[in-house]
Amino acid sequence: MMNRKSILIGGIYFLLFLLLFFAFMFWTSRLIGGGQGAAWGAGDRIALIRIEGVIADSKTVVEDLRRYHRDDSIKAILIRIDSPGGAVVPSQEIYDEVKRIRDAGKKRIVTSMGTVAASGGYYIAAASEKIIANPGTLTGSIGVIMELVNVEGLLQKIGVEGVVIKSGENKDVGSPFRKMTEEERALLKNVMDDVHAQFIEAVAEGRSLKIETVRPYADGRIFTGRQAKEIGLVDELGNLQDAIQRTAELAGIEGEPQTVERQERSTLFEFLQNRFLGKWEGARFPGASVRLNYLFSL
Repeated sequence: MMNRKSILIGGIYFLLFLLLFFAFMFWTSRLIGGGQGAAWGAGDRIALIRIEGVIADSKTVVEDLRRYHRDDSIKAILIRIDSPGGAVVPSQEIYDEVKRIRDAGKKRIVTSMGTVAASGGYYIAAASEKIIANPGTLTGSIGVIMELVNVEGLLQKIGVEGVVIKSGENKDVGSPFRKMTEEERALLKNVMDDVHAQFIEAVAEGRSLKIETVRPYADGRIFTGRQAKEIGLVDELGNLQDAIQRTAELAGIEGEPQTVERQERSTLFEFLQNRFLGKWEGARFPGASVRLNYLFSL
């Protein structure tokens, strides 16, 4: 009798554990996804794509842009940028995809700026047909940066010698084991000037401005959203809800617009890792990799 009772109690506890486990997993997926379940109803919709934090990879954003561009139930795409920028190539790849959608003319594509949308963040925004920023948004920072570190002095103090074997004179340009020569500095500066010119050209093309108009503001300085509007880098001032309404108007959506965004299905470990460690991938660790960045930092 006692064994049957123990088994019954154990079974009840097991069922309660399963219920709690599935409830926790459901809650976690909702927390991680941050999406709007009701947005999957019928009617015309606006796809909301968020670009947050340092831009180290373009894969997810580009995939979302392409999927929403093909989806006939999506009438417009709104990109919400809250990013100081990041690596050059991912920023350029996202810019190219946004511009491709804009040029196709099938769907309206708008950018809404959050707290910061600078450097690579602004690079992406420039490809959209309209930019809406908050008055206090930090934006601009049109420029390129490469950060390196020299540990030669430290290694000498602790008695460690860095040894480099190279196949060409410039193969170890930027090495942390020695000082950079003036010739090497000029070589890197030439590369950066070209990448900087690409940034200016992209902004001029995306904003339908002359290069001569953009260049005076392309010295790395930042602007508030209100200042950016005055010089033509931003079209309108408003928050995210204003941007949703404006996007709906451009797309001809009547009534209250519905928004839909990616529903992430990450593990709890991945969520905690991204939440507390961030998706930096070496973008802000000088010396970890030689990387050109469209990045603003205080």
